[in-house]
Amino acid sequence: MFSYYGKLCTEVYELTKPVGCSIDGDLEYYKSRLKDVQGKILEAAVGSGRIIIPLLEEGFDVEGIDYSNEMLKVCRERCEERNLDARLFEANLKDFTLPNQYEAIIIPTGSFCLIEKREDAMNALQRIYEHLQIGGRFIVDLEIPYDWKTDEITTSTFELPNGDGITMERKSIDMDWLNQVTTSYLKYEKWREGTLIDSELQKFSLRWYGIEEFRLLLEKIGFTNISCSANYEYNKQPTDITQSITFEATKKL
Repeated sequence: MFSYYGKLCTEVYELTKPVGCSIDGDLEYYKSRLKDVQGKILEAAVGSGRIIIPLLEEGFDVEGIDYSNEMLKVCRERCEERNLDARLFEANLKDFTLPNQYEAIIIPTGSFCLIEKREDAMNALQRIYEHLQIGGRFIVDLEIPYDWKTDEITTSTFELPNGDGITMERKSIDMDWLNQVTTSYLKYEKWREGTLIDSELQKFSLRWYGIEEFRLLLEKIGFTNISCSANYEYNKQPTDITQSITFEATKKL
């Protein structure tokens, strides 16, 4: 019934989050936190290349992984356009196995929160830990749905370069307070001269975590030197639910 980051979703993602676009300073923050990394870096949930491509262009040795074939297809195209040689893997974070270990693994933009089931999230953290070198760092953004309104419906319109257009309707379906998951439906419709030519329906679930809760999860996996930062200012403690939250943790020496 539902698509998962399909073709229309990817087209909208490219328009709203193009390569090199910094969201509230996240790109600059990740460049800063990775500046001393000499070895391999893995960007998990790499999408269409917004973060990985600028990092590659600055000389970082970055590989990417994503569950969406459509997103990876576009990411490869954008790398080829820039003559960048990027290793990209299609896999699910809950059970991925890659041939390398990494000095750093990053998940910007709250993408970790897209792992709906708690068991899958714990498995993903375990796989991330196992793919880090001893002393390697994990950097991840989290989101809190502070402005959630059940039954809210919003519609956005996006014009494509060829004259086609995509409308996206987002309906807030459910807030599961006990399990800390929100569910929305995203309906994408593609139009050409007033005629509907394609459509997709996506279930969009977001799991959120409390700060101490996530710190305990990282500790349970085995991470140490855990820090939490707000608004992409390293070690600035969060004081408000509207602030972005970034955790950083190290694999045990």
